[in-house]
Amino acid sequence: MKAVVIRTFGDPGGLEVADLPVPLPAPGQVQIAVAAIGVGGVDAVIRRGTLPSHGFRAGHLLGSEVTGTVSSLGEGVDGSWLGRRVWAFTGLSGGYAAYAVAPVDEVLPLPHGLGSAEAVALGGSGVVAHFALERARFTPGDEVLVRGAAGSIGITAVQLAAGGGAGAVAVTTSSAERGARLKELGATHVLGRAGEGGPDAPEGFDVVIDVVAGARLPVFVDRLNPNGRYMAVGVVGGPPPVDFGMRLMAGFRRSLSFATFSSDTVPGPDRQAVRASQFADAAAGRLRAVVHQVLPLEEAASAHRAMDAGEVFGRIVLTP
Repeated sequence: MKAVVIRTFGDPGGLEVADLPVPLPAPGQVQIAVAAIGVGGVDAVIRRGTLPSHGFRAGHLLGSEVTGTVSSLGEGVDGSWLGRRVWAFTGLSGGYAAYAVAPVDEVLPLPHGLGSAEAVALGGSGVVAHFALERARFTPGDEVLVRGAAGSIGITAVQLAAGGGAGAVAVTTSSAERGARLKELGATHVLGRAGEGGPDAPEGFDVVIDVVAGARLPVFVDRLNPNGRYMAVGVVGGPPPVDFGMRLMAGFRRSLSFATFSSDTVPGPDRQAVRASQFADAAAGRLRAVVHQVLPLEEAASAHRAMDAGEVFGRIVLTP
């Protein structure tokens, strides 16, 4: 089958189209004939070689999120899954291919009215946005900042905060055009990447949802209100300075909170319940899943170059 693997870590040029055996489902798994593949920030982090402790090696098959039709069943899987149109989480590998396998507990039927591309633009990122706001103890009236809001996690977080009655939903982004699109989704104030601009924006925020991290993270820690909660959900901008905790200590009397969040810590049934609800909302038009572009699988390197250049609004989707 056609697939895309990492031959060399680093630049997107290290991605290579390969011919691999079709994977067979193990007990408790399903095989999926893939229709759409989500290109996520974690894919870029793995490709760059910045997670050596996870044991990734040359030849690694990227991809964690696909949609398609269940084409084969492993031992012990209910026969009613065969032929169903589904979304699936394949782990940290296996998605950039014509066929994928996934544990049946990580598979969810897709509702009528939700496209395959839209589902992979929402399935993983929507859960992160939901639980990040929940863990940050978001309540109506809170002033929220979404840092790195043009990606799929940020876009969903903006919509959920706005729909949840936030007092303000500020975003950081790289252009006025992106800012205008985020305002259509519920943002009330648009800031530059360094937090500048937005003269009428709040001086401080009760909740910060940060997809970026990177060298500027301490600047945004300083923007927390007393009792403010900072939730780091990604590191697409690289790790923060090693001494960023000093900014928290400097604001000791403001009772600031900083946390990281990975959806891996949420029980599977809870993730699936939220995901099913969001899929239903998207199918009904109550939640937007934004697809930046659909490309053939062979152009995975182009998708990664666009991500590295900060050109993507929403999510790029690949098709075999």
